[in-house]
Amino acid sequence: METPSTPIIRMERIQKIYDTGKIKVEALTGIDLSIHKGEFVAVVGPSGSGKSTLMNLIGCLDTPTDGEYHLGGEAVAGLSRDGLADVRNRRIGFVFQNFNLLSQISAFENVEMPLVFGGRKVRERRERVRELLERVGLGDRMEHKPTELSGGQMQRVAIARALAMEPDVVLADEPTGNLDTGSGGDIMSLFSELWAQGRTLVVITHDMSLARRAGRIVEMRDGRIIADGAAAA
Repeated sequence: METPSTPIIRMERIQKIYDTGKIKVEALTGIDLSIHKGEFVAVVGPSGSGKSTLMNLIGCLDTPTDGEYHLGGEAVAGLSRDGLADVRNRRIGFVFQNFNLLSQISAFENVEMPLVFGGRKVRERRERVRELLERVGLGDRMEHKPTELSGGQMQRVAIARALAMEPDVVLADEPTGNLDTGSGGDIMSLFSELWAQGRTLVVITHDMSLARRAGRIVEMRDGRIIADGAAAA
């Protein structure tokens, strides 16, 4: 059972091996990682370091070969595909590098979609969407389609959508990767604001200047965590 001192994310001895039939690739080896409610953690490392694999496991998009993973106090390492999907929907809010917005519908409808699937009543979800889009600075862009928005604005819509179901964790994969420096900085400032409001954030990034804006940096190399500590002030 989850208690106030229980980590939102608790990984112990996590191993991930990809078996292609001809060779076995050990993508993660002996990962131990705990993240508590209200932390802002940046996961950094070069290409091939294992950070994307770690993101997939944290986000319940994949399962470990060995080890234990608890999300919000719930054991998820051995869940079925349907079980993982249920945990994702309830506990994780995703923000992707490519935004993953539906281009044919408005910003409002993109943010509303998780609430529709979650069975929320019409009035409740509409109030929630308006509040979220106002919070990310897009109160005047609710009816615009993604093609009518800038990259930074599209990422703000994606962040609002990630928050829609009040997830335990917001998990962002290279959220500034497709943005210019100014827009990327604005998005990281928004993450800082969400952190100040008590959100739990995990951001995967290769950009150390952005990672330093988090509260904690986890550095990976060759499928292992080689450093884990407070970000420099």
